Amino acid sequence: MDKKTKIGADSKDEQLEQFRSDDAGKDLTTNQGVKVSEDEFSLKAGERGPTLMEDFHFREKMTHFDHERIPERVVHARGYAAHGVFEAYDSLEHLTKAKFLSEKGKKTPVFVRFSTVAGSRGSAETVRDVRGFATKFYTEEGNYDLVGNNMPVFFIQDAIKFPDFVHAVKPEPHNEMPQAASAHDTLWDFVAHNQETAHAIMWLMSDRALPRSFRMMDGFGVHAFRFVNAEGKSHFVKFNWKSTLGVHSLVWDEAQKISGKDPDFNRRDLYEAIENGDYPEFELGVQIIPEEDEHKFDFDLLDATKLWPQEEIPIQIVGKMTLNRNVDNVFAETEQVAFHAGHVVPGIDFSNDPLLQGRLFSYTDTQLIRLGGPNFHELPINRPVCPFHNNQRDGYGRQTINRGQVSYHKNGLANNTPAPASPADGGFEHYQEKMEGRKVRARSESFKDHFSQAAMFWNSMSAPEKEHIIEAFSFELGKCKEKVVRQNAVDMFANVNLEMAQTVAKNVGAVPPESGHTEIGKTSPALSQENTIKTPATRKVGVLLGDGFEDKEVSKVFDALKAKGLQVEIVSEMQGMLTGKNGGEFEVDHTFTTADPVLYDAIYAVGSASVSRKFAKEAARYVGEAFDHYKPVGATHDGMKWIEAAHMQGQPGVITGSADGSFAAEFIAAITKHRHWDRQVE
Repeated sequence: MDKKTKIGADSKDEQLEQFRSDDAGKDLTTNQGVKVSEDEFSLKAGERGPTLMEDFHFREKMTHFDHERIPERVVHARGYAAHGVFEAYDSLEHLTKAKFLSEKGKKTPVFVRFSTVAGSRGSAETVRDVRGFATKFYTEEGNYDLVGNNMPVFFIQDAIKFPDFVHAVKPEPHNEMPQAASAHDTLWDFVAHNQETAHAIMWLMSDRALPRSFRMMDGFGVHAFRFVNAEGKSHFVKFNWKSTLGVHSLVWDEAQKISGKDPDFNRRDLYEAIENGDYPEFELGVQIIPEEDEHKFDFDLLDATKLWPQEEIPIQIVGKMTLNRNVDNVFAETEQVAFHAGHVVPGIDFSNDPLLQGRLFSYTDTQLIRLGGPNFHELPINRPVCPFHNNQRDGYGRQTINRGQVSYHKNGLANNTPAPASPADGGFEHYQEKMEGRKVRARSESFKDHFSQAAMFWNSMSAPEKEHIIEAFSFELGKCKEKVVRQNAVDMFANVNLEMAQTVAKNVGAVPPESGHTEIGKTSPALSQENTIKTPATRKVGVLLGDGFEDKEVSKVFDALKAKGLQVEIVSEMQGMLTGKNGGEFEVDHTFTTADPVLYDAIYAVGSASVSRKFAKEAARYVGEAFDHYKPVGATHDGMKWIEAAHMQGQPGVITGSADGSFAAEFIAAITKHRHWDRQVE
């Protein structure tokens, strides 16, 4: 690193500033800087004549428009991103020589992109799918990319099968359906004939596949990597991002409705949270295994379809990432950012995980076609904040103007520079792992247990989570047209849990399997969302309010909700101001038609004595749907009548009473719980 270059938490923002442009208040010009006098009409031979080829402004404008899209990602096409900062809690020099982890309080700028996996760039965001969780650290030693998912395991063990898996889960080629969905024949045909998918499929059928928010899901590096310290000592490491808000999900009916009501639900949530100052936070945890302990477990550390149970290999929290700034331009930043599992810095190295090894080739290859050539690292969002010097030259999109006559190594004309740096001076040195063996196309015997951890996952679920998994299997397989596909799938998952498979089989018209491997009793409590962090902070409450409401008492409830970090939105029949009995005024945020109960974490019904029949009908719908989705429902004053009409009184998570009493505290407690699964929902 150039000793004159100072790297800090704001270094990336300062670097991007030179590329930002504010067009407001400026004269309109061409891309060559020529001022334009007219932008409404093309140049013609007479007012009704043909357009002339010499109209350079029209040609430039239209040509740029015709070329302003780039190929979307084959996977992870639908994504949203934000800037932030990572702060190390303590030094990890005893484990790794990576400088961004070397000092307590050290801050490093980051850029994080969340995404769905299977859908196209225009698909909905609340589909059942894995979520990508990719982080670019702009460190003083170069860019480090931690490219992971919100699930710790993957569907295949060897990268050579990745094209097959993606082809199977994508829309079927003969009719290009369904979009962004796994509920179709080719995916489940692949699953049944590639049983290494069992564990990841259990995660996909779980609530983890329907995150409430990008802010309310964990992230995982998936693979085993290596930490290498200054003495050359290696430890295996797995990376975990832990949301400080906990891990929370949607219910399936809710997720489907949100896809229609607001296909941008997750990105809108992230954008608005940052704009509101509710900065998403994720703590970075590492699981460490000494290299000499590689074979001491009942699973293979290098198998990407296996997780490292936290109860056996504890997570050590080593730092916190805060996302505190939205992008200025989604295309220039979110769409053009190029992540790569092979972007590492000294102190972080690879394992022999065959899925990871394939990714080390695939990611660079992908960027070449998406971003037009080998210079994608020069795009502003991808540039490291430290200087880069080498003998690479030319190519599409080259921005660097390299001076001098030398572009090769070794050389004498430039004193043999740029020159390699020794490991002591920060040069990357690959870990010297001893390697031996014959060249074979084969799989280790230790990779062939496909069901133990899938069963452990099932065993670790709460009763509601198990019910949701059965419902997910029933929906997904029920969408498959071929009976043999359904049968093969239920027969396969009898190896995870026989009773589960038998229930699903009955639901989808398959023959219930009579036997299966169900002897595994191992559990990992950390896998259940019932054991996650629960806080009311940043949750969104929809308040059903009408003119003439009890403003003094309701204002106190609002104040109590906001004091706990809750977001309050007023929903009414029409936009404008609502006036209370005592002259207090509140502005309506949404009408019943521009919002929907599925877009809120809780509903608070207040109403008023003079609401219309339309208001009453919509209020009953809001309250009823929130109830059916196990969400907290609160009611005071005239809002009580909708609770009483639906016979909801006394049900878990339904809070009623006087707004000047204990109502606010009880309602906040109900919101903190998030869902009330013990509620009787017909």
